[in-house]
Amino acid sequence: MKTSICTLAHGRADHLANLVRGLNHNRRPPGELVIAVMQGQRYDLPATGFPTRQVLLGTQDIPLARARNAAADRASGDLLIFLDVDCIPSPTLIDDYALAAALNDGVLMGEVGYLPKGATAQGIDYAKFEAQSVKHSERAGPPRGMVGECGDYRCFWSLNFALAKASFDQVGGFDERYVGYGGEDTDFGRTLASKGVPLWWARGAKAYHQYHPHHMPPVHHLDSVLANAMVFQEKWGEPTMQHWLRAFRLMGLIERDGAGWRKLREPGEAELAMTRQQGDQPYASSAAVLDWLEERAAAASAGMRTAARASP
Repeated sequence: MKTSICTLAHGRADHLANLVRGLNHNRRPPGELVIAVMQGQRYDLPATGFPTRQVLLGTQDIPLARARNAAADRASGDLLIFLDVDCIPSPTLIDDYALAAALNDGVLMGEVGYLPKGATAQGIDYAKFEAQSVKHSERAGPPRGMVGECGDYRCFWSLNFALAKASFDQVGGFDERYVGYGGEDTDFGRTLASKGVPLWWARGAKAYHQYHPHHMPPVHHLDSVLANAMVFQEKWGEPTMQHWLRAFRLMGLIERDGAGWRKLREPGEAELAMTRQQGDQPYASSAAVLDWLEERAAAASAGMRTAARASP
């Protein structure tokens, strides 16, 4: 079984170089690496013992869905393994995926360990990565066996997954109507469910996520989240990204407008500070922010009820 590693990149040259170095450490080298390059020039990459193909897509607001489709289209492997540019594959990632794919049809989602700031400063050190990385609190843990069924399509995440190229072609890839941040992963998961393609958690197949500052919920992508939520609703008849939309509403950034949402204002420093990943955090947590917002809203509501009862 020939494996193709597919990724997409814009900037983040150091992250991409570490991804390549990780592949060089893999117990089973990939058949090829295909990079959808979302900028005007190719990357200067570490030398490899396997073919590397850089697909130049240009710089004009390329949808992430289109970039993933372009990488898959150029890939020649039987098994496609998608890794985000900020992932470093573990030494057994390709072996783990190849074995699981040989025994199970469908889409496989491997483990992810989040690295703290500075973890990659001294290069690839897997013992250090394993000791320092943490699992995301909002993601399911690895299954007891080789694979475990994922019964909720909303859990699909394109950070680290694999499927047969024939299956990717069968489902039609990612929907390129999603522009900017948000929605295309959930849409892909919904498409898998509609076509009866199984979705599995896979034990192993681990990628180490390199630290970079981020916001969760993604207030810095407010406009595209709103637009993509409507694309999903019009396509499937139901909304998506509801936890983010709920957080935006509690922040006073949006309000309901018929069947959709209307932006009230741009996020300010208060919202950016609230959602910003800190240097001592390996990842930013939407759930933690939403819990705090819900508690604040409940306290405010209780305060108003108390004030109303006290009024003459």
